[in-house]
Amino acid sequence: MLEFCDIHVIQGDFHLTADFAVLAGRRVAVIGPSGSGKSTLLSLVSGFLRPDRGQIRWEGRDLAPLSPGQRPVSVLFQDQNLFPHLSVAQNIGLGLRPDLRLSSDQRDQVTHALARVGLADMGDRRPAQLSGGQQSRVALARVLLRARPILLLDEPFSALGPALKDEMLDLLAEITGQTGATVLMVTHDPDDARRFAPDTIVIHDGRADPPTATGPLLDNPPPGLRAYLGG
Repeated sequence: MLEFCDIHVIQGDFHLTADFAVLAGRRVAVIGPSGSGKSTLLSLVSGFLRPDRGQIRWEGRDLAPLSPGQRPVSVLFQDQNLFPHLSVAQNIGLGLRPDLRLSSDQRDQVTHALARVGLADMGDRRPAQLSGGQQSRVALARVLLRARPILLLDEPFSALGPALKDEMLDLLAEITGQTGATVLMVTHDPDDARRFAPDTIVIHDGRADPPTATGPLLDNPPPGLRAYLGG
């Protein structure tokens, strides 16, 4: 279980509070107006931001003593963070060893990850030789290869067209369903939330609300969310 225990963040005029839990293995969308604190919530979990008060706990353990690299967390950003001078296989291998000194078993894991995301014959290519959708698959393969139990997604597929984005969301749901990862996905698109996440966290007025069933929430949104969605 991922717990936000009496969290308070204050940065000038900005503030955010959160006090709820996300069950292990759940896929949760995070939605709200720009600047409301969606990325802040992910940064608290990943360790790039520390709360002014409260604790982030995973399986009962306070994560505060752990650096970002030590936390049981992988993050997938919108820009994919692929290195242009490395091959696809090398970019994926970074998920196992930053120095890329992979063992035979680790190279086999990379090969398996490539096949899992539908890029079995593209390991020797450079990112510039791939389409946007294929680059997203490389970035996804890398974070999945790290096998961390928490996966944070900060609008990773927003630059893709609707069909490709749906394809990536479906692939992500399939793979994380198999691995049992707990997923928080920031999105501005309610259709993404409906497609991928059974639960949704709404952030508004300086507060992150507890996860709520996505369908009923979007079918009958509270006034603040309705204003944001334009309905």
